[in-house]
Amino acid sequence: QVQVVESGGGLVQAGGSLRLSCVASGSILRIETMGWYHQAPGKQRDLVASTTSDESTTYADSVKGRFTISRDSAKNTAYLQMSSLKPEDTGVYYCNAKIVYVSQGLRSRDYWGQGTQVTVSS
Repeated sequence: QVQVVESGGGLVQAGGSLRLSCVASGSILRIETMGWYHQAPGKQRDLVASTTSDESTTYADSVKGRFTISRDSAKNTAYLQMSSLKPEDTGVYYCNAKIVYVSQGLRSRDYWGQGTQVTVSS
C-alpha cells in the first residue's frame, strides 16, 4: 500500500524557519510529481510548491524567494524549506504525490498525506 507522510511542522515566530518532509512509501514505480499544499484555517487548499521527476520546481507567488522545495528521488522524499515565515503561512501543509503504477499499462494516481500543522506567531 502507498503511504504519504508529512512531518516537520511546529510553532515558530515570524521570520523563523521550518523544514517539512514528505515521505512516500509502498508499491511505487516512480513518482511523477510531488507537491506541497497549504490550507489556512477556514480557507481552501492551495498549491505552494511542486517538483517533478526531473527536479523542475514551481512556486506560488506568495512564497517565491522564501520557500524552497527539493527532492530525494532515491528515498521518494520531498522537502519544503520555509524561511522568513509570516503569520499568513499558518495552516496545515499537505503533501501530494502523483505516483505512477502498473495497471493495464501505466497509470498515475494522486496520494495525499495527513498534513502537518505550521503555526507562525507574530
